[in-house]
Amino acid sequence: MPHSTCEHFPQTIHTHWRAAASAKGFKIVQRIKDRYHLLLSCHTCRRAHASKIFVLMNSQPQCPHCIQDRWRDDAAAAGLEWAGRDPEDRHYAHYIAPCGHNLRRQFEMVKRAAEGVCDVRCELCQQHKEQEEASAQGWELIGPDPNRNQNYRLYQHQACGHVQRVARANMQTGRFQCGSCGEGWSSAPSFLYVMQLKLAKGAKLIKLGYSRDPVSRLYHQLLKTKETEAQVLRTVPISSGHTAVQIEKGLHARLKAEHPDSVAPPDLYAEELSVKSEVYFADATQVIFAMLDAIRAEEDT
Repeated sequence: MPHSTCEHFPQTIHTHWRAAASAKGFKIVQRIKDRYHLLLSCHTCRRAHASKIFVLMNSQPQCPHCIQDRWRDDAAAAGLEWAGRDPEDRHYAHYIAPCGHNLRRQFEMVKRAAEGVCDVRCELCQQHKEQEEASAQGWELIGPDPNRNQNYRLYQHQACGHVQRVARANMQTGRFQCGSCGEGWSSAPSFLYVMQLKLAKGAKLIKLGYSRDPVSRLYHQLLKTKETEAQVLRTVPISSGHTAVQIEKGLHARLKAEHPDSVAPPDLYAEELSVKSEVYFADATQVIFAMLDAIRAEEDT
C-alpha cells in the first residue's frame, strides 16, 4: 500500500512500537494519515491495514482481512456464499443461500450455524414450503401467528373463507378442523385400520384401531422411533367416528376373550409405540382380517 513520504507528520517509528507490533502479530510498515496512525502488516495473512498507535500500544489490533476470511469460512461451513458486509449494520452481512436467494444474517448466527448449533433457513423458500403444505390441505397461508407463537401460523380455508390459527405441525398432518365448517371427530367419516409393525429387536406385531387418517396416525402419533418398520395393511371406511369407536371396542373385547394369547404385553413395545394397549402378535392378523371383512360387508349393505 504506497504512501507519500512528503506527509506533514512525523515519520519516526520508535523501537518500542516495533516490539509491541511484533509481539501482537504485526509488522509496522510506516506511519500514515497523521501522527496518530500506523500501517500494520499482518504476520498471518501478510496484508496491511491502518491502525491507531494508541490501539497498538494499549490493546490487541485485529486484522480486518483475517476477520473477513473467518466470516467467509463460517459462511462456507454453514453452506452459504459470502456476499459482503451490510453497510447499515456492522453486526450483519449478506450471504447467498444454496437456493440463490440473498440472506441478511448476523455474523454470530452464521458462526453458530457453521458450528452445527443451528440452521440457516431461507425465508422465501420456507414461506413457499409452508404455502404448499397449506394448499395440500385446502388452506391458504396468510402469515405469522397474530399471537406470536412460533409454532402457529394464520391460515384461510379455501372452501369457506374462514381464517384461523393452526399449529404448523397439524397443518402438515391434517389433524385439525375448520372452526367454521369442519365436522367434529364423532360425526366425521373415519376408518378402522390394521397396521403391521416390526420392532427394532425383531418382534412382529399388529395394531388394530380407528382414525380419520390412519397414515397420519401411524407416522405422526404412533411411532416413537425411526427404528420401527411399519405400514398400514388394511382400512375399512366407517360412516362416523362415533360408529368407528363403538365397533373398535367390540373387536378388542372379542380378541381379548377369544384370543388372549395374541395380546402383546405393553412392556414389549413401550419404547417404540406411544400406546399401551390394542396391540397384538402377528399370528392374529388373519383373525382380525376376517373380522374386518365382516364389518365391511355390513357397511356395504
